[in-house]
This record gives sequence, C-alpha cells and structure tokens, in this order.
Amino acid sequence: MGELLKRLRKGFGRKLAILHAWNGWIVVVLALSGIMLVMNYWRGVLGEGRVWLKELHIIVGLLSLVPVVFYLLLAAKHWKQLRGKGWQKFNVFVVLGLLVGWFLSGVLLWQFRAVGPWWSNHALTVHDLLTWVGLPYIIYHSITRTKWLKEPNRRTVRTEREQKAVDIPIHPAASPQSYLSRRSFVKWAVGGGIAVAVGPSFLKWTVNTLGVSLGSPSYEEIVTRDGNQLVPLPQPMPASAPPLGGGAKGEFRIYSVTPIPTFSNETWSFTIDGLVDKPMTWNWEQFVKLTRKVQVSDFHCVTGWSVYKNTWEGIPLKQFLQEAGVKTNAKAVKFYSGDGVYTDALTLEQAQMDDIMVAMLHDGNLIPSDLGGPVRLIVPKMYAYKSVKWLNRIELIDKDHIGYWEERGYDIDAWV
Repeated sequence: MGELLKRLRKGFGRKLAILHAWNGWIVVVLALSGIMLVMNYWRGVLGEGRVWLKELHIIVGLLSLVPVVFYLLLAAKHWKQLRGKGWQKFNVFVVLGLLVGWFLSGVLLWQFRAVGPWWSNHALTVHDLLTWVGLPYIIYHSITRTKWLKEPNRRTVRTEREQKAVDIPIHPAASPQSYLSRRSFVKWAVGGGIAVAVGPSFLKWTVNTLGVSLGSPSYEEIVTRDGNQLVPLPQPMPASAPPLGGGAKGEFRIYSVTPIPTFSNETWSFTIDGLVDKPMTWNWEQFVKLTRKVQVSDFHCVTGWSVYKNTWEGIPLKQFLQEAGVKTNAKAVKFYSGDGVYTDALTLEQAQMDDIMVAMLHDGNLIPSDLGGPVRLIVPKMYAYKSVKWLNRIELIDKDHIGYWEERGYDIDAWV
C-alpha cells in the first residue's frame, strides 16, 4: 500500500493541477444540466431530451466522486505543504464538503424510490442549498485558481520542473502589491459577476423552498393571483375550512410544459366520454353543484420534493366512472389537460382506487391556475406526473395510452 501511495504521489503538483481541471469541468456540466432540468423553459424545449439530460447529470454526478477519492490519496502530502495557510485549508474543507454533500444528496435523489419521499424531499433541499450557495464559490475558486496556477511564485504546490527552476521560494508577502492589483480586480469582478448572475435565482429558490418572504409569491399569494375567472366559487365543506389535515406541510414547485392556461365560465367545461354508457358534460355552474368529498393525502413529485397532509376536496374518480357506466371493452382511463398538450392514463383497475380524486379545492381554497386549477386530478399513491393539471376531460379507451412524460422515459406505473 505504501509503495502504491508513493507512486500516486509522484508528480504531485502536476496531478493536483489536473484534479483541479477535471473537477472544474465536472462542476460546469453538473451546474448547466442541473439548472436546465429545473427550468420550465427547458422542460418544454428538451422534451424527451430532458430524460437523457437527467441520465447525464446522474452519471457525471457519480463520476464526481473520483477526483475526491484521488485527492484524498494525495491529501497527506498536500496538507503538509499547507502549514500556516489557514485560508487554503479552509478552502479545501469547503470544496470537499460541497462535493461530498452534492454526491450524497444526489444519490438519495437518484434512488428516491428506495429511500422514500421523506429522505428524497430533504435531500432535494440540501442539494439545492449546496448548489445556490456552493456553485458561486466553486466557480469563483476555479477561475481564480486557474490564474493562480499560472503564477508559480504564488503557489504552495509546484510541479517538479518548477521546483528545480526556483532556488528560493518566494513568499507572497515578500513583494509589494498595490491596494487593488490587476489580479485582485479580476477576482472581485468575477465574484461580482457571479453574484449578479446567480443571486436572483438563489433568492427565488430561498423563497420557494424555505418560505422566506423576499418579494416572490408565497402560496397564499399564488392563491390570490389565480388567473382563473370562474363564478360562482365552490363553498368549502366544513372539513376543508379549516383544513382537516391541519394545512399542507411543504412548498409546491411550479412546473409546466406549456404556458399556464387560465379559464372563465365561457371557456371551461368538463367531459367524460369514450367507452361509457352515458357520456356527460358539465359547465362550471353545473360542476360546482356536484356532491364532493374531502380527503387528506400526501403529494410526491418524481423530482424529489413532497408536500404532506394536503386537504383535497372534490369528486372521487370512482364516482364519475360509476355514474357514466364503463363499457366492458374499456381497458384504460385517459386524462386530458386543458393546456391542450398534456395527457396521461391509468388502467381501469388503477382508476378504481378509492383515493383518486378530481379535486376542486386545496386546504379550503379553489386550486389556483399555477397549481393546476380550477380542477386537477389527484393520485396520491403515484408520483405527481400522473395527477394531471387543468383536467377537463376523462375518456375511457380500449387500449393502453402512453402519457406525455412516459413517452419521454418516465415509468408508466408511477408508484411512490
């Protein structure tokens, strides 16, 4: 083992420089792919490519452990050369902590089915926090480190060739520097640019994830700014106001593959048709008069976050199917979104689950347009891409249907 470490540490300075370069590229790929995965714009543009991008993000994330392990094999020698350099030691701890934190939280997100929603929900929060706090630090460090590597007299670690060429190490304090040298100016300019570029995104993440009020909309504001214009509003049942579940625990993240649609009494209707004995269509005034029920359930997104103890009020899907009468040759239930693009489906057996609901209210409020209202499907035992937003049509069909995200690589059976 000692001989192996000795061979690995040969050419230490050059290998450390290579590690910095590889680590920098890994962070760049992870940063770009991660940001594209969470932005609604790219969800629509990439289509099926989003699934491939997610796989790339996972593979590169796993590979990010390689530079960490390799550095740890070199760390003893590096640490000796950092004596008396507190800032550089601190930097090593920060970078290693970020990389290990990203890796561990990423693995939990990757294996979300195995670890369960509680772990994946917290892992996503940690992953995001490390990204918005750590990414500016990593980029800043990588850029300034690249410049630092080009100035051998300023480095603690030198390649063997540089060490031979320098008889006496030059300490940075030995040569006078101006108050704001060109190097310092570049560092501050780079840091400021990163802060300007990343800062708004970080603030937005803070608001959406941690619930801090910094000017971005809270859940209450989302409800208030609902773009739908429908009257009359449904009156919540006593179990919804106050919410039977005590109020939702967690924060919804707003995703959409299309611009968020809005509706009025003139543009909204709800239909159940296809292989049924009695096709039915309701306008809004008729729909709000239907008998509703209340249930409490958790809401899990396949990207890793969850909202717990939601109080939903609406009509059980099972009730619609019973009233319409399902023909014997029906095999699946297809759901249509009012955005005109998104569809998904359940088998007839799955559609009979008692907790599947065509929901109208959440925690006593009409579901806002941003969250899929005025009416959306709720399938608590499956991930949320099955819970079709802006639901306005249910069709019974005689064959399987591959939904929007299933066509792009997601599992057809989305069990939590």
